[in-house]
Order: sequence, then C-alpha cells, then structure tokens
Amino acid sequence: MKIEIIKSKAQYKKYLQRMHQIFDAKEGTPESDELDLLALVLEKYEEEKFHIPEPDPIEAIKFIMEQNELNDNDLAKILDSRSRASEILNKKRKLSITHIRKLRIGLNISADVLIKDYELE
Repeated sequence: MKIEIIKSKAQYKKYLQRMHQIFDAKEGTPESDELDLLALVLEKYEEEKFHIPEPDPIEAIKFIMEQNELNDNDLAKILDSRSRASEILNKKRKLSITHIRKLRIGLNISADVLIKDYELE
C-alpha cells in the first residue's frame, strides 16, 4: 500500500482499517514498516483535525477535584490556606510557583497544565 499524507476523511478511514489489519505485524517485516508509517500519518491527521486544546489550569483543578470527590476544604489543605484556595478557584488570584508545586503533588496535575496563563475574573 502506498502511504501518503491524509487529505480526506475517506482516506483516514481506509488507513485506520489497514492499521487494524496489520496491527500485530512482526517486527522487521514489510507490514511492520507499513504500520509505523501509518501510525505517523494517522497521528499527524488526528492532531490537525481532532486537536483538543490543553485545559485552563483552574478548570483542570476543578475537574480533578470532581473526579476524586474532593471539595474546597481538601484544596485548602493542599494549599495550606482556605482563602488562597477560594481565590484561586474563583480566578481572583493567579497560581504561584509554590501553588503549582503543591498542586502537582497534591492533585497529580502536570505542571505543564498548571503553568498556562489564564485570565482573572
């Protein structure tokens, strides 16, 4: 199969189907090389067409809290300040480096997400 840059949804579906057919190809075979190329072009297409932007840091904090059934008091314990937790959740105060470090450990949120800039309200 000749593999080219994906330019249509039909081509994308065709490549996905082929990838599933050869997914268990043995290393070093032509199918294995084909699988590697398919994975690259599919990934590029998906990044362009289905890109999901990084979340707002505060929305990420709220999401993780919800998923872990945590409340404002739990966040206050992580940040060592109830007022800081409230200010941060209400976007009245930006996250400091100290806050980011505590949240990275306390909520297991990537520092890459937490350091993104956001608007105060």
